[in-house]
Amino acid sequence: MKPIGELLDVLTKSQALEPMIETTGRALVDCLKRGGKAFSCGNGGSAADALHFAQELVGRYKVNRRALPAICLNADVTALTCIGNDYGYDQVFARQLSAFAKPGDVLVGFSTSGNSPNVLATFAVAKALKVTTILLGGRDGGQARGRCDYELIIPSQNTARIQEVHTLVLHSWLDYVDKEFDPATAKSTNWMQQVEMALV
Repeated sequence: MKPIGELLDVLTKSQALEPMIETTGRALVDCLKRGGKAFSCGNGGSAADALHFAQELVGRYKVNRRALPAICLNADVTALTCIGNDYGYDQVFARQLSAFAKPGDVLVGFSTSGNSPNVLATFAVAKALKVTTILLGGRDGGQARGRCDYELIIPSQNTARIQEVHTLVLHSWLDYVDKEFDPATAKSTNWMQQVEMALV
């Protein structure tokens, strides 16, 4: 099957995930409204997706809203090499999460296979810290299936198609965030938010 036709087929099958996309989007918004942080992690192409997600929160997506706290755990090369050297690559994300996370924060783990040891280790630490966990996976969900509070498992065996739908999901979440934090529709903003918006 050609790429566009294959993607359309995966998107059609993924329509069943729309209620969970909304549920997880609301969980993310609720966390940020309470003053919590969003964390993300992944390897390879999934690392790029994790970074994309976090920078859209700290920067912006479509709306000039206030900066929102998000940390991509695969972004800091010094942390990755330090932790990888001293504790092993399986701990490169989990160690950072244990340093920064608090109960009520949200962790999004990107893993097309669901079998990445460092992502699995981070989910385990998140559970111990009472951090809400979201798996963005594919195929059959792998070892991560059943370990998270929420799961979005893309119905495809093709890594490229899975990652393309992951991008659609994270953009859907960002639409929810923009809607909830848009200063044009917000009922009120505090003085710091007003300063931030004046600087945009």
